[in-house]
Amino acid sequence: RTAAGGSQPWHRRGEGCGVSSGRRPGVRRLLRSGPAARARAGAPSMRHSTNTRHKPAPVTRLMPSAVLQTIVESARPKVNLTLRIVGRLPNGFHALESLVAFADRPADVITLRPGPEPAVTVTGPGRSAIVGENLVARALRLAAEADPELTLGHVTLDKHLPIAAGIGGGSADAAAILRAVMRANPQRAPGIDWPAIALKLGADVPVCLAGRPALMWGIGERIRPLDALPDLPAVIVNPMQPVPADKTAQVFRRLGAAALPLAGLTEPSLPKGLRDVRDVAELMRATGNDLEPAAMTVVPAIASVKTAIAAEPGGLVAQLSGGGPTCFGLFATHDDAARAAAAIAAAQPTWWVAATRLG
Repeated sequence: RTAAGGSQPWHRRGEGCGVSSGRRPGVRRLLRSGPAARARAGAPSMRHSTNTRHKPAPVTRLMPSAVLQTIVESARPKVNLTLRIVGRLPNGFHALESLVAFADRPADVITLRPGPEPAVTVTGPGRSAIVGENLVARALRLAAEADPELTLGHVTLDKHLPIAAGIGGGSADAAAILRAVMRANPQRAPGIDWPAIALKLGADVPVCLAGRPALMWGIGERIRPLDALPDLPAVIVNPMQPVPADKTAQVFRRLGAAALPLAGLTEPSLPKGLRDVRDVAELMRATGNDLEPAAMTVVPAIASVKTAIAAEPGGLVAQLSGGGPTCFGLFATHDDAARAAAAIAAAQPTWWVAATRLG
């Protein structure tokens, strides 16, 4: 997958490693020579062998349990095009329905170098914002618990996405390392329930594990991938203001959602007739994000961000993603999106702003 505009690749394949044929130099010459030559080369003479029934040693073909090469996965931001809260389940969680897309860029990058000792190193401009245990480290631990024979190794997280932002930055990171571990263990991976591990890490991780447009419902564990979405030029903006540590919990507490029995969970209908960006914008206006009013009371800056996006020429719709505070807007063309991103960044230099393609 390439970045919007096609100028920069965001998915890089791990470099392959050379495999020796196992043949030593001079073996052919040694085998063709007689006993005297073998003696000169230091090889035992066949004439002096004590084995009366000489048998060649069996050939053992070793199939590696892991692909020992560097593996790179892109952790793309998740964007909720629509988000409806259906009700509050008996376990206290909220049931939702959401149409999810992913932004081509910017993205975090996960690099796994398979080896015996799992470890995580964080680099990039967002590294200082991570407090406490990284979800990537927890994902490695859960993978090891699922199968102690998995090859893990050293992970580098190049952090670019803002945290606690409503675009699944940490969830995307956790999903990316799970995909990398699967690729590193092609023989053992099929025996592991990866979606179950993903759900233990967070409600957004299963859809991020799929990494493609999808309809999700329940608490996020039920997913139906979509064949495709139309090309969606977009701008994503975060005000980069401190948010409460329990921001998401505060948002959900303010919803006042009605109780919903588990039997009330049903699969939502797939949206139809999404032929272009204008159709998707119309769906967004009709459905909205049920978390937006509550999120604005927790992080008032959301209103300013949404207003700034909506004011740009070429904009079709502006909306909150997830529980915020990141907002995004769809635009008629990629040129419109690029101009809007530049204008917003110039007017608000402390904000995090990016023009991108959703899909």
